[in-house]
Amino acid sequence: MTFASEHASLDPAIPAGAARAEPSMAGVGDYLALLKPRVMSLVVFTALAGLMLAPGQLHPVLGFFALLCIAVGAGAAGALNMWYDADIDAKMSRTVGRPIPAGRVQPGEALAFGVTLAVGSVVMLGLMVDVLAAGLLAFTIFFYAVVYTMWLKRWTPQNIVIGGAAGAFPPMIAWAAATGGLGIEPILLFLIIFFWTPPHFWALGLLRADEYARAGVPMLPVVAGVAETRRQILIYSLVLAPVGASPWLLGYATWAYGLVAALAGALVIASAWRLYRAPAGDVADGAAKRLFGLSILYLFVLFATLLVERGAAAFVGRVFA
Repeated sequence: MTFASEHASLDPAIPAGAARAEPSMAGVGDYLALLKPRVMSLVVFTALAGLMLAPGQLHPVLGFFALLCIAVGAGAAGALNMWYDADIDAKMSRTVGRPIPAGRVQPGEALAFGVTLAVGSVVMLGLMVDVLAAGLLAFTIFFYAVVYTMWLKRWTPQNIVIGGAAGAFPPMIAWAAATGGLGIEPILLFLIIFFWTPPHFWALGLLRADEYARAGVPMLPVVAGVAETRRQILIYSLVLAPVGASPWLLGYATWAYGLVAALAGALVIASAWRLYRAPAGDVADGAAKRLFGLSILYLFVLFATLLVERGAAAFVGRVFA
């Protein structure tokens, strides 16, 4: 990575004032913030889809416990990410108020917190639900905290593309928890999230390019420029639309899902095209913000439709059983 710190280590630099803040002034809210609750909510939602779409029956208590372990594992990965990225977070307005760069949580505390949650979530998921699911959760935490955070994010503009796999695993983990194995359907859910990630985060990257450059993070807009980033967003959006419709195209969802996926995919493509064609300045920033917001809605609508379909099918099955 040409724009990263040349001496990044496992003990990231933080502001001197934060390093001297003893004893810790952290409250419950600070530790909750380390879990990245917004990311955690998305993880739980997509994992719920994987759990509900899986064939067979999983006891509701075990299903809830599986989702809880997945949520805690995601929070652990977030805490480890914040621990290592404290030097970057301190240089960006969007993240400077996080608990570690703000000096409310000491780096060692965040590291211990993240490791404890990671080990606990994996062990409990394996003991109480399924070993394969626990193995996938462990790999996901490792991939996000080590492969993405410590390596990809600081060394390649493809950080979001490759690192996006970490956020795509939860439906597969939940499916494995319910069935003890994997199949085509959870892989399709994985692919939807995987191809959704680049246009979603690159839209944000366009808005924060100056901050990423100042922090030494080689996001695509910093390394390849705005024009190339817009082009890549459009390309990935064109791929995302058919991938999003693949559960219907391959016979795993109804025509209703296919219709929703087609319409939502068309909206994403249209928004990416407007961003691609927008002149520089406020117009382009507005187009990037709209695409960022639309991408969140896109993922929610697709997974919500799958959940509604499965719920409706289960209801009809009980009525006519």
